[in-house]
Amino acid sequence: MTDQHDSYAESRAAYAAACRLLPGGVNSPVRAFGGVDLGPVFIESAKGARVFDVDGREYIDYVGSWGPMILGHAHPEVVAAIHAAADKGTSFGAPTQAETALAERIVGAMASIEKVRLVSSGTEAVMSAVRLARAFTGREMIVKMAGCYHGHSDSFLVAAGSGVAEQGTASCPGVPRALAQLTVVAPYNDAAAVRAAFERHKNRIAAVLVEPVAANMGVVPPAAGYLETLRRLCDENGTLLIFDEVISGFRVAFGGAQERYGVRADLTCLGKIIGGGLPLAAFGGRAAIMEHLAPTGKVYQAGTLSGNPIATAAAIATLDLLARPGCYERLESLGAALESGLARAAARAGVPLTINRVGSILSGFFCDRPVRDFADVQATDIARFKRFFAEMLERGVYLAPSAYEAMFVSLAHTDADIGRTVEAAQASLKAVARAIRL
Repeated sequence: MTDQHDSYAESRAAYAAACRLLPGGVNSPVRAFGGVDLGPVFIESAKGARVFDVDGREYIDYVGSWGPMILGHAHPEVVAAIHAAADKGTSFGAPTQAETALAERIVGAMASIEKVRLVSSGTEAVMSAVRLARAFTGREMIVKMAGCYHGHSDSFLVAAGSGVAEQGTASCPGVPRALAQLTVVAPYNDAAAVRAAFERHKNRIAAVLVEPVAANMGVVPPAAGYLETLRRLCDENGTLLIFDEVISGFRVAFGGAQERYGVRADLTCLGKIIGGGLPLAAFGGRAAIMEHLAPTGKVYQAGTLSGNPIATAAAIATLDLLARPGCYERLESLGAALESGLARAAARAGVPLTINRVGSILSGFFCDRPVRDFADVQATDIARFKRFFAEMLERGVYLAPSAYEAMFVSLAHTDADIGRTVEAAQASLKAVARAIRL
């Protein structure tokens, strides 16, 4: 574990044991801390806005299990719902009334969704939505945006081609070249590039797939008019607009980015928050499209654990808590306080820092210019982020171990937590400034 001293001895030992049995010692790559040149911290427990590692260290948590823990960890009402459901059985592989109850809540919150299918992961939701779009339109090509992550299925592990809005190339071994070439990659926030894709591939594009608030290259908000233009282009070309709201759904507003920006998708993919911390996701949209799914239609999609009773219980409890008055106002307030505090700390330290925030998700990019797309993100100072991450970890603030991820604020965070975080950031940024001068 590079540059981590003996207070992380148990994490070092745990990682060594894991590496003997798991590829890279982890079950999801970013957990390995490779993006910050450190070894991973192993978490033992969590409560509220805190996580606790195996070495007994306590951290203010801004990872939140990569977004789901909007209520904080181990919320008592969610835990009680999980216990009550588990007492009745952990899996049935049969319909339950809880699945319908959860679907009612999702349809009620998302104006563009008339019918919904529950699945187990965001990857599965997006993969299934794209298959459905291809079947509905009778076309094969899709457009995605550079830097937007939509899970690890083959169609989405694709990098940009040689030009703007060109057919993609596989960015991962094992992805067939022929399949990658069915994906066109355009820069995020560049509607002109999407228009060019429609002109180049006329009557061949089944769907435009986008994070309405990009949050997998760090947080990058949609430019004014961007989502509206995508909607119009899809309508003009008989193409479905798919919003990947796995992160933004129930996060940037109760009705997701579609509520916040007033643009409706044809299909919407949800995950993270709707599972209440358990493996559950969904995709939904207009009934006329969704009815093409089996068993009413011919598009096959199935899952043994889809609508798992424990996961649906956690989901219902979470959404009911979020529906209470004042939740999103509080999240907005906490997010704004963290943003302004980090900006002040950076100014005092003399370190350029651009902060992008949408509601309770935000990112700090080490640069002195706006960050509007993935190329802008890649041009930021990653070395400074790595130093900042290590300094914050030492001061008891747990950030995502990658410059390409977001900070997630939860309802469990307090004003005092934000204050402590800003104090830690000021000291950490001063250390970054010293390192720059050296």
